[in-house]
Amino acid sequence: MTDISILLDPIRTIHEAVRDHVVGNFERLADEDAARAVVTEEAGDTIYAIDRLSEELLVDLFERHIACFAPLVLIAEGIGGGKTVLPQGASEQEAVWRIIVDPIDGTRGLMYQKRSGWILTGVAPDRGDETRLSDIQLAVQTEIPLIKQHLSDALWALRNRGAQGERFNRLTRERVPLNFHPSAAANLDHGFGTVTRFFSGARDLLAAIDDEIVHSLTSKRGPGKAICFEDQYISTGGQLYELIVGHDRFIADLRPLVQGTMRDRDLESGLCCHPYDLAAELIAREAGVSITDISGKPLQPRLCVEEDVAWVGCANLELRKRVQPVLEAALRKRSLIPA
Repeated sequence: MTDISILLDPIRTIHEAVRDHVVGNFERLADEDAARAVVTEEAGDTIYAIDRLSEELLVDLFERHIACFAPLVLIAEGIGGGKTVLPQGASEQEAVWRIIVDPIDGTRGLMYQKRSGWILTGVAPDRGDETRLSDIQLAVQTEIPLIKQHLSDALWALRNRGAQGERFNRLTRERVPLNFHPSAAANLDHGFGTVTRFFSGARDLLAAIDDEIVHSLTSKRGPGKAICFEDQYISTGGQLYELIVGHDRFIADLRPLVQGTMRDRDLESGLCCHPYDLAAELIAREAGVSITDISGKPLQPRLCVEEDVAWVGCANLELRKRVQPVLEAALRKRSLIPA
């Protein structure tokens, strides 16, 4: 059984179950701090109580809805060693698919009820531990809304078949098609462009790179005028969504490149993007967004929970052509990539 398209509806069912479970628990929580408590430290990230709300469902849902078709390797934080084989009793050598999942991407914003989180899933034919992000042929991402928010978006894509979406009303249970397209602008004038700098340690360096890119890709502004804006959405899935639907034009997550700078400053390494954060990046590419590594090549990380990933997203190829040389020059000037 190798037709990945048969997994689309079951994965969407899983996403909706996780979404409803997490939102329902937030609505019932008497003590908000319960969702913010640190449960454990994993190889890839800190695990909060809110993460356990979704992870506890994950294996069971994939066992019931996906492993009934064929054996698979499920990759996610919070499960033994970062991966497990389903159905129980199957061997990794029997696996037909390798599926990478982030049950809640954007935990920090969601647990403080600041901004939506996202459920992310990517499915690739199993090629063992060398299966890579570029092998993913089916991706789904579903919004986990704030409890005060009644609308929730879902996006999905099959390779070479384009991206689709749906908007769900939690109050009326109505579903309507979601029409979207990335920005066609070839500059950053009056738009959003961001170099990710969520956490302390090297914000000055990242902000300086951001400034150089913005100054190179915007028109001259008059005194007292703002011509470009940024949005530090602490969710890779959320950032990709913003590019897909035309809200953002440019995003660069360069955190892995500044880890050496942080060590030079006697600081511990910071949290970086991991492959599971990019589990649904196929949707962005199928929608027309350019998603690459810092050199402009396709992303190639293995499907795992540990690897740090730097990535660059541009709303269209014309903008990519203008961003790439400026970005590379800024990185070389600071010895973040070879001269």
